Amino acid sequence: MKIAVVLGTRPEIIKMSPVIRELRSRGVNFFILHTGQHYDYKMDGAFFNDLTLPEPEHNLGVGSGSHAEQTGRIMVGIEKILSSEHPDITLVQGDTNTVLGGALVAAKLHKKIGHVEAGLRSFDRAMPEEINRVVADHVSDYLFAPTPVSKRNLLNEGIDDRKIYVTGNTVVDALKQNLALSLSRADALKDLELEEGGYFLVTLHRAENVDDKAKLRNIMRALRQLGKKYRTEVVFPVHPRTRKMMKTYGLSPKGIETTNPLGYLEFIQLESRARLILTDSGGVQEEACILGVPCVTLRDNTERPETVEVGANIVAGIDPATILSSAQKILERERSWENPFGDGEAGKRIVDIITNRKKLLLS
Repeated sequence: MKIAVVLGTRPEIIKMSPVIRELRSRGVNFFILHTGQHYDYKMDGAFFNDLTLPEPEHNLGVGSGSHAEQTGRIMVGIEKILSSEHPDITLVQGDTNTVLGGALVAAKLHKKIGHVEAGLRSFDRAMPEEINRVVADHVSDYLFAPTPVSKRNLLNEGIDDRKIYVTGNTVVDALKQNLALSLSRADALKDLELEEGGYFLVTLHRAENVDDKAKLRNIMRALRQLGKKYRTEVVFPVHPRTRKMMKTYGLSPKGIETTNPLGYLEFIQLESRARLILTDSGGVQEEACILGVPCVTLRDNTERPETVEVGANIVAGIDPATILSSAQKILERERSWENPFGDGEAGKRIVDIITNRKKLLLS
C-alpha cells in the first residue's frame, strides 16, 4: 500500500501531523505532497522542521491567486504527481482549495480518497470553504468525521453510512503532542512579556472580515474597547493578509499589541494561557475549547457547533456591542465544559482504518 498525504496550508500540516507520525511509526509507505497554497515560509514551511515531520517529497509552490487560478494550478500539479506515484489512497484534510483540488483529481483518476475532518458544515455557501468541504465529502471513499454531529450532517446529505467513521478530531492529538513539544523549545510568554491569564488573544484572517473595511474597522474598535474595559492587554499576531488590508484601509491598531505571525509552537502556548480568545478561525475555536479557554467567534456562524453546545464558545458576529457583551458573558462562565472532539487517538484510528486494521471508533 502507498498513501499520498496532500496538504498545503498551516492548519492542514498541524492536523495531519498525528496521521503522518502514525504512518511513519508503523513503517507505512507514504509520501507528502505540499501544494504551497500558503506561500509565506513563516506561515507553513517552517512547520515541518518545528513539528519534527519529514519534508514533503513534492512541493508545487502554487502561491496565491483567485480561487479558480489557484485551484487550477493545484489540480494540474497534483494530477502529474498522482499519475506517476500511483498511490492507493489519497488523504486530504479540511476545507481549503488544496482539499478541493486533491479530492477532484484523485476522483477523476479513480483513486481512493480519505477526507480527514469530514462532515463539518456552516450551512453558508457564501463561504468558499463550505463549497470545498461539501464537494470533497461527496467524492470521498473514507469520511473521517470528528464527531457524531459531523456524521449526522453527512447522513443528511445521503452519503452512505458505510463510508463514514467517527474518529475524533486530529486537532486533539496535535495539541497533546505539539504542546508538550513546544514547552521544550520556547517560552512565548516570557518572550512577549506576558503573564498567564493576563491577556486576550486575537486571530483574524477570513476574507469576509478583513477584505471589508467596515467590518474590519468594527472589529478593531471592539478589540480596543474590550482591552480598555477589562484593563487587559489585547495581543494580536497579525496574518499577512490582515496586515495588508489594515494598511490599505488606514486602520490603526492603537490600544492593541500587534505582533508578526508566530510559529505554531509559540502560538499554542499563548492559546493555552490566555484569559480569552477572539477569532474567526475554525481551528482556533476547536483548540480553545480543548484547552479550556473561553472563545468569542468573530463570525455570524460556525462549522464547530459542538464548541457552542458545550459552552466554550459564543458566536458574536462583528458588531462591537455584541462582541463586548459576548465576551462578558463567556468570561463569567465556569471553565468546566467537556472536550467534544475525542480522546487524542484520532490519528491512530484513521491509520487503522486505511490499513484495514481494527476499527477503534468512537460512539
